Amino acid sequence: MSLLSCTNTASLKVSPNWSQFFEGQLVSLSCEDEGPGWTLRRNTSRGTRRHCGTEWGRGNGSSCRIRTLFSWDSGVYWCESSEGQTRTSISLSVTGGPLVLHSPVLPVMEGQEVSLHCRTRPPSNRSADFYKDGVFVGVGPAGHMTIPQVSLAHQGVYRCDITGVGQSPPSWMSVSEKSTTTTPSVPPSVPPSVPPSVPPSVPPSVPPSPGSLALMVPVGCTCALVFLIVLVLLVIRCKRRRTAGQTLI
Repeated sequence: MSLLSCTNTASLKVSPNWSQFFEGQLVSLSCEDEGPGWTLRRNTSRGTRRHCGTEWGRGNGSSCRIRTLFSWDSGVYWCESSEGQTRTSISLSVTGGPLVLHSPVLPVMEGQEVSLHCRTRPPSNRSADFYKDGVFVGVGPAGHMTIPQVSLAHQGVYRCDITGVGQSPPSWMSVSEKSTTTTPSVPPSVPPSVPPSVPPSVPPSVPPSPGSLALMVPVGCTCALVFLIVLVLLVIRCKRRRTAGQTLI
């Protein structure tokens, strides 16, 4: 049977969250977080687009419970609105064999822990060999294997084998990429402001010392006094010349 991965946001809830069941087990399905008008439908060997509550299972259309599973309940299940919109397609497998692999039927978020269980009927604690996409990946003591942090690389088809018992049907495990949170943009670093260029420093005018002032004052006075004496002498000489000229006349 073709195994389908989930599409869009997982609105179809499955309890227990397994993809494989033994005949005689029960399962509950519901369309959640979709509002009114959504219906559970399925495609199986007994028909396509069958409506829950009237043609299979018990419920009110958006929720359904199958109390006793049979092999013909294997198929694809999904949620569909009254307008024909679809959400989440999953594949359930029901077997009458001795071995099933319990793996998540709904997508698991990247980084989560995932447990795989190889179950037998009747139950046993025997170790199991696990395979992914046909490649051996490890031995699980007591039929149990844990992936501590699942990544996108773990997405694929799994099965388990137990020597002397058999092997499980294939089971698809879907991994959703972890949503990235938007980090606030960091503004570009602004270089420190460069101070304006400083003009060459002008040495401050140095006031004359008191000693130099004392020296400058007498020198100035002496020059003025000499000038005054010379001027007086010239005036007297001129007067004498004039008086001498008048006497000669």
